[in-house]
Formats: sequence, structure tokens, C-alpha cells
Amino acid sequence: MNHTTHSSGGADVVLTRSVFGAPCWVSLTSRDLDATQDFYGAVLGWQWRNARLGDRFRTALADGIPVAGIAGVATVWQMAVAWTPYFAVTDADEAVARVQERGGTVAVGPLSFPPGRAALVADRDGATFGIWQGKLVTEWEAWRQAASTFITLHTRDAFDAALFYGEIFDWASGLPGCCEVEYAADKVLLRSRGEIVARVESGPVETPPDPSVRPHWQVHFAVADVGPCARAAEKYGGSILKEGEHEAVLRDPDGAQFTVTSRRQH
Repeated sequence: MNHTTHSSGGADVVLTRSVFGAPCWVSLTSRDLDATQDFYGAVLGWQWRNARLGDRFRTALADGIPVAGIAGVATVWQMAVAWTPYFAVTDADEAVARVQERGGTVAVGPLSFPPGRAALVADRDGATFGIWQGKLVTEWEAWRQAASTFITLHTRDAFDAALFYGEIFDWASGLPGCCEVEYAADKVLLRSRGEIVARVESGPVETPPDPSVRPHWQVHFAVADVGPCARAAEKYGGSILKEGEHEAVLRDPDGAQFTVTSRRQH
């Protein structure tokens, strides 16, 4: 991988330029860490370890590799319970400024979260996403293989949204390591290092209060078999919103929505 170093607040931060603009991590806010661990352990087979940020944080492991973060701060910080994707950037301050310049909003940050800096922001339609500058928690290829994660933005206008995100993250800019964009009928595909890592899809979306139908980023986890995951979700206090042979939309006990997709379809 190609790396560069950026000085921020007197500390040198290693940046992974080869995947900038691509999703590099996912995190979940939770009201009950123990129940969340039990649920995702049963549904996705994850193990757990304490995170460096304190006792309210946990790191999910798949075969010993860190794949996701869980923060038990939803009640304390009065945050919505939801899965959030984070995108790798070379400069968090610049990315946040671009979000604001283009009509997006900033909820948190950029703040220091060793080994990097993070911000939580929203696009013009209110879809929330994160920005990450610094050394990746798990090297990108290892994270992609272990987590088998991809994300989909459900929004009103896929092409308008792709322009917004493209300007934030330098998609299709021709810069070394940037993500490539492919336009289809009513959606946009994002590729990093030749692999599809995100989709932006147009469709009817509604306004609050239902967070599952207004514009949002949906996190997908590729699994060997969708059926057992759905059964485990019900058994451990979650619910099935939609289930097919190769894909199921699930909700955890806290209300966070996510999708499990058969590896054969991913």
C-alpha cells in the first residue's frame, strides 16, 4: 500500500491513500452493550474485545480480525441507534469543510480517536455517515475479506447524491487510489481497487419519524446462509423486516437496521 504522513495537532498520522474515499469501517450505537454483543454474536458469529476508547466501547471480531465498532452511548449522547459507515479520507478537516460547503451538516468532530481522527456528518438529505482520517483499524483488504461488508445509500436521486459524495471524497478524480464510479439505470456503483464497495440507489423515501424509509446508508453483511441468521435475529430479540432466499433485512433489539446477503449473491 502507498502511505503518506500528515501532521495534525503535532502528531504524525499515517494515512492509507490507496483506499481514500472508500468505506473502511462500520460502527453501531447501542443502548445495551451486553444485549448487542449477544445478538450480533448469535446472528453473525462475532467475538468481542474491549476497545481503547473506554468501557462504553467494544470491537467486534470475525475470526480474530476487527470488523466493526459498537458504542454504548446512544442514551448518554442522545443519539439514534443505527449502523454508520465510515469513509477513509486524507484530511478530516478538509472533508468536513466540503460537506458543509455543499449543504451537508456536521454532528460531531473532527475529534481525535487514536489511531486517527473522526467526524460524524450527514448529506443534504439527512443520510448520516462518518469520516475517518488516519491508520485504519484493520488494513483495508483484511477488513473487506473478514467483514464482507458493503453499503447502500437509499436516497431520492442517486445521481445527485453521487455528485455530492464524489466532491467530498474525490471519486472518479483520477488521483492515485481514488474510487471509480459506474452509472447504471437508477443506481450508481462505487468501486475501489476493482471491487464494488458501495451502491447509491434512487427510490421513493419518506420523511421522519421512520428512519428506515428516509434517506439512509444501509450496511450489508455477506453471510454463508441467510436463513439461520434471520432465525437467530428473532430468537435474540430482533425482528425480520424482509426475507428472501438470498437476502434479509433485519432489525436488532435496539432498532438498528442492517441486511444480511448470501455470499453467492454478493
